[in-house]
Amino acid sequence: MPLPLLFDLSQIDLAAKPLFDQEAICKVNPQRFEMRHLDGILWYDKEKRLILGYKNVTEDEFWIRGHIPGRPLMPGVIMVESAAQLSSFFVKQIYELEGFIGFAGIESAKFRSIVEPGKRLYLLGHLTTFKRRKYICSVQGIVDDTMVFEAVVSGMRV
Repeated sequence: MPLPLLFDLSQIDLAAKPLFDQEAICKVNPQRFEMRHLDGILWYDKEKRLILGYKNVTEDEFWIRGHIPGRPLMPGVIMVESAAQLSSFFVKQIYELEGFIGFAGIESAKFRSIVEPGKRLYLLGHLTTFKRRKYICSVQGIVDDTMVFEAVVSGMRV
């Protein structure tokens, strides 16, 4: 059974203009081209350490042709990469952590449903541990009101 959502999405305008768009994200996160998997940040609460971002899953994704031919499904590893990019952006932009942030680990990940092209993957994050060198973030992925994955990722300043 999936965990409850990290926060109530009904209190957030999901159709609002993002607080941070792709251009703003690219000023913080180094991923480019086919490895950029975070398209916008809609909301955050610095005090509660919560953030909401999204990835628009398009027909032009590099994995479409091979995963899975005739029925493209977003790979779980790309969902986790999106989560890592969300958490990295959060600690760098909102908490002003300087330097390069490297992916340090996945403590857990569960995949509960599929993500297909044409969908928006909402990424809910909760920064559970934050130190100047390392952080831990619980993340959930939501598509059409369905939790598609949950994970705990960590990053560290390199």
